Amino acid sequence: MDHLQNIVVHWWLDTPVSEKIWLGVGFLAQLMFSMRFIVQWIASERARRSIVPEAFWYFSVLGGAMLFAYAIYRMDPVFMLGQGMGLIIYARNIHFIRAHQKSLANGTAQTPGAAAADGAV
Repeated sequence: MDHLQNIVVHWWLDTPVSEKIWLGVGFLAQLMFSMRFIVQWIASERARRSIVPEAFWYFSVLGGAMLFAYAIYRMDPVFMLGQGMGLIIYARNIHFIRAHQKSLANGTAQTPGAAAADGAV
């Protein structure tokens, strides 16, 4: 145990503050990103069917943006590409949610499949 404690103490003393802050950002980002699955799981359990609540997409954007910043700091192009592409999808889903809410408020909401029946893709 002393050896492990020695390693941790040396790491703590030798690691620059900025590196510790970015490590904290990375862990917090991963927590935010993971929260989307917890939110989805709880909502599905309550509904007794698989659903994706609106909060899923907000946690996706928040966690994804934080992980993207962390990937940039780490200069990891694979991680940057993965998180960057995900952010586009998450933002698009939020756009669809807001557009649907707006159309409901205006009384112009279409029923599911109506756009496909009209020939829209």
